[in-house]
Amino acid sequence: MVSRAYTVAFEGIDARVVEVQCSLSPGIPNFSIVGLPNKSVSEARERVRAALGALSIGLPAKRITINLSPADLPKDGSHYDLPIALSLLGAIGAIDSSELDKILSLGELSLDGRLVAVSGALPAAMAAAERSLDLICPQECGHEAAWVGGTRILAPESLLAIVQHFKGRRPLAAAQPKEITDNAAHNDLQDVKGQERAKRALEIAAAGRHHLLMVGPPGSGKSMLAARMAGLLPDLKPHEALETSMVHSISGLLENQGITRTRPFRAPHHTASMAAIVGGGRGAKPGEISLAHNGVLFMDEFPEYARTVLETLRQPIEEGHVTVARANAHVRYPSRFLLIAAANPCRCGHMTDASKACGRAPICGADYLGRISGPLLDRFDLRVEIPPVSFTDLQTARLGEPSAAVRARVAAARAMQEKRFTSHSDIHQNADAEGKLLDAIAPLNSESKNYLSRAADKFGLSARGYHRVLRVARTIADLAAQEHISRDHIAEAVSFRLINARG
Repeated sequence: MVSRAYTVAFEGIDARVVEVQCSLSPGIPNFSIVGLPNKSVSEARERVRAALGALSIGLPAKRITINLSPADLPKDGSHYDLPIALSLLGAIGAIDSSELDKILSLGELSLDGRLVAVSGALPAAMAAAERSLDLICPQECGHEAAWVGGTRILAPESLLAIVQHFKGRRPLAAAQPKEITDNAAHNDLQDVKGQERAKRALEIAAAGRHHLLMVGPPGSGKSMLAARMAGLLPDLKPHEALETSMVHSISGLLENQGITRTRPFRAPHHTASMAAIVGGGRGAKPGEISLAHNGVLFMDEFPEYARTVLETLRQPIEEGHVTVARANAHVRYPSRFLLIAAANPCRCGHMTDASKACGRAPICGADYLGRISGPLLDRFDLRVEIPPVSFTDLQTARLGEPSAAVRARVAAARAMQEKRFTSHSDIHQNADAEGKLLDAIAPLNSESKNYLSRAADKFGLSARGYHRVLRVARTIADLAAQEHISRDHIAEAVSFRLINARG
């Protein structure tokens, strides 16, 4: 007799159903797991043996064979413990094996039979809902998985609770979704003294999801400004929260047993490897660009990143996803993020101050910023110079505009864009528009068209640069609640491409 249970194997944020088959046959007692398991799955034998022992259930004196089908799909992770235990319980008659056909399960077992939280409960719930199955997962994962809807989520504390549920002695109640309210106060924009042009660039970037490059000397406030971006962005919409949380669930980063509407803000160190930024490593896990999906990726000391790391950003910036290709994995992750990059004008950072600059100025500045290739620099819609803050600005008691006021304008501008792109399911912000769609949403009168043509000729804008100016101008008009793009909107958009312009 073969007893079957069902679980999932993860390929990126997709979950493939795996059939866990258990066979008991005469012969020398043995417990083997086949079906391309890795080390963590093979070790499930001892965890399952001990967990069943804690329930006073001994393994039969037979050959126990667990097959994970399809056998050519690599199996990785400790979440196979629970389905292996359930298939074994079905094989020995401790529970009704026919009930296992109606559920999908995942979870790690501790030696005393308790269920330990695992990553991936959210995509597993999606897979269960698609196949009209119930999902059994550890108690800590229940609120997260229940967010999917369309399937019943059972989140017991232990293997004993599952056995009692199947026996009808103590039925489990369905878990309920839980949304985490982020009560932490965001850093406020009014704390930044001076830097009015940089604040304006932040507002435009937030409204249209335009990538921003800030160049300025140490201590001018680049990191401080970037940290305020989270307070300018609207909360995640339900579908965005689910999509973002799928990536975080795979990475084991969902905390507090629920899902948050706060947009992610990721700030990797400049020594991070390509696998850490783009994704890869064991199991082809998502990188920082995917963990920042629907949020902000802040890369300080931008020229200090390895050249290969910087160049790999070009394709995800344009396409909104990244494909991690490895010998045993070919995985696609979403990566639609807002990139904020910060750089010093040169290695020492004081090229603009003759009293502090090194003897190689200004050549050192060209060499340093030259680490950012032209094609990558071309993908920044906004480039702004951050000058040193004057002592007059630091000593003034006058506060600038608070983040709440800017956030309201950003939300209004994004609402206009959502309405504009209603018929385009894959486009939500101006930064995504291109081709005929961009021409349709950014019509120019003859005066604006002539001004943009002269600016493109004077500053040598590439075709990509030309279209990015149009996108930024469209966002500036949205912030002003104006349907038509004026010459002033074009002029402001052009002014944000003039730092070290190469197209």
